[in-house]
Amino acid sequence: MSTTRAVILHEPERLSLETVALDAAGPEDAVVEIAFSGISTGTERMLYTGRMPSFPGMGYPLVPGYESVGRVVEAGPHSGLSLGQGVYVPGARCYGPIRGLFGGSASRIVSPGARLVPLPDAFLDRPDGLAQATLLALAATAWHAVEIAGTAPDLVVGHGALGRLVARIGAMRGHAPTVWETNPVRAEGATGYAVTHPSADERRDYRTIVDVSGDANLLDTLIARLAPRGEVVLAGFYAEPLSFSFPPAFMREARIRVAAEWQRADLDATVAAVASGALVLDGLITHREAAEDVGRAYRTAFEDASCLKMILDWSRTA
Repeated sequence: MSTTRAVILHEPERLSLETVALDAAGPEDAVVEIAFSGISTGTERMLYTGRMPSFPGMGYPLVPGYESVGRVVEAGPHSGLSLGQGVYVPGARCYGPIRGLFGGSASRIVSPGARLVPLPDAFLDRPDGLAQATLLALAATAWHAVEIAGTAPDLVVGHGALGRLVARIGAMRGHAPTVWETNPVRAEGATGYAVTHPSADERRDYRTIVDVSGDANLLDTLIARLAPRGEVVLAGFYAEPLSFSFPPAFMREARIRVAAEWQRADLDATVAAVASGALVLDGLITHREAAEDVGRAYRTAFEDASCLKMILDWSRTA
């Protein structure tokens, strides 16, 4: 029986790196040796803290992670992949009774080939290209939010990794947004757009605002900054109920939209944009830890404001 080393979240705030059984690969599957996996400070933080709303597949123990990259080491005859191919892994369910939610944080995974995303050489040939591919889910989320908005946003709320990607995509499309950030540690590092504190911004005619903050209490503030018939796109993940005062929204005929999970078309467009050089992922991976130091990695990812993206390095995992 094959085994793998995997991050196991046994219950909120209790995780470890363990050896677990790996499901056998079938003719449509590929086995991928994982090189790097990212830690999500949105979805994965809620799994870690126990604040994730209940939905199908939810439960402990589980293997988290949907930001993994690696190379194919076994390819089934109907997998559509070849040995040595670099792929992005959006998760896996290959651990027997242990839930794969989302299942990418392991040294080796088994997945249907159709679920994996081949990475073009133009992507992998870039400096640190394989590690940067861990950012693809986040970049596709940003791409989807901009697509939902229907235009490049005028204002982006939040200058973490997701906010920076939304702003970079806006700038890539010829419309550099303003970005709000209240934490001075995160206010630095803008590329082709301006970052300001909300209190220093008097503008009240934003046509499109994309909020990636995840702050359920901001909606009234954002509506007050809209132009007539302006739109707020909610692109963060909000654990608390959202509400707003009706009269200001009524006066502006405000629109509120939700950007849900990215689609494969968003991911494919993101890969193409990075491969062509139109979208740059530099400067977003700020921290790395060996997978053996997973506890420290999670604490840093969730508690250190200077950490935009933490990735786990699986290369030294026994």
